[in-house]
Amino acid sequence: MATIRRLTIDDYDAIIGLWQLAGLHSIRAQGRDSRATMAAQMAAGQVILGLEEGGELIGVVVVTQDTRKGWINRLAIHPQHRRKGYAAQLVTATENELRAMGIHIFAALIEGDNASSQALFAREGYKTHDIVYVSKRDSDEV
Repeated sequence: MATIRRLTIDDYDAIIGLWQLAGLHSIRAQGRDSRATMAAQMAAGQVILGLEEGGELIGVVVVTQDTRKGWINRLAIHPQHRRKGYAAQLVTATENELRAMGIHIFAALIEGDNASSQALFAREGYKTHDIVYVSKRDSDEV
């Protein structure tokens, strides 16, 4: 049976490894995803939830909030453990974490070609909005 727990900076290598295995393309190990940056983010209150089965990290999600809206970030499931409902478990756990923080609006940004994530969030009751996401970065590592 899979269990969910809050991860710590001691789980850093497993988090990065799972993101790589799951095919996340936006990992910036020398910048925003460095051990030092992740440790600082966690110390400031960012929550990372992990789903484990048999002592192995098989799912991860980063939980953030901006005081009015909660964000589900970098949700990833080990490829050998997909299609078992684990992503939905992490979405529910994230929503519960955010509710405990007093947040009641939940959001996720999904890349346009990620049909499986779009389907997951639709099944979980999320609505798609016609918006344009823009960003400006000081470097490719942030």
